[in-house]
Amino acid sequence: MGRMMMHWFWLSSLVVSLLPLVSGCPPSCSCSSAIVDCSYKDLTSASLPSSFPTTTQVIRLEQNNLLFMPNGLLDPLLSLREVYLQHNPWHCDCDILYLRNWLQGQQTKGLYRDVTCASPEPLQGRVIMYLTEDELLTTCQYWYCNLALISQVCLFIFIIVQGILLIFIIFSLRRFQKIAREARRTAKELRQNTDNYTYDNIPLYNYDRT
Repeated sequence: MGRMMMHWFWLSSLVVSLLPLVSGCPPSCSCSSAIVDCSYKDLTSASLPSSFPTTTQVIRLEQNNLLFMPNGLLDPLLSLREVYLQHNPWHCDCDILYLRNWLQGQQTKGLYRDVTCASPEPLQGRVIMYLTEDELLTTCQYWYCNLALISQVCLFIFIIVQGILLIFIIFSLRRFQKIAREARRTAKELRQNTDNYTYDNIPLYNYDRT
């Protein structure tokens, strides 16, 4: 009886100790002990869990569709030792800076030498951990240049539309002025015709002087 009580107490303690981890397990992943397994889930950077249990020591994210790691996602995990990131189509632009900085801060860097860029083409196959900020900032500049080009094109189209509207307004005003002049001329002719008609129909009286 005493041994059974001890087993029951030990099991209860184990459940209580694992409860925070289990309750905080992301719905798209499976959790056991201090390991969170999110591998082979077709996760994207948008569908990646927004948080993990604070007691997590290992996260498995391999074989997904991750392009980048959201900023600050791994920072609260003080007990984290390993993150499996292989076989993801990492896109190495500005958004990869957080992951690159996090990898550089790890003591076991050898675990991440096969975490490489899948795109863009100039950085394809490069180890993310060894990328320089200048290389990544260059990709940002391309993005800003494209945005600037799009903005200029939109501004140019806006100016053209404004010019067309201005020409239409000027044409309409001139046409209105022409119609107004014709209306004034017609009204003047009508008044003149009316005056002439009135004058021509005034009766003439002959007064005989005696």
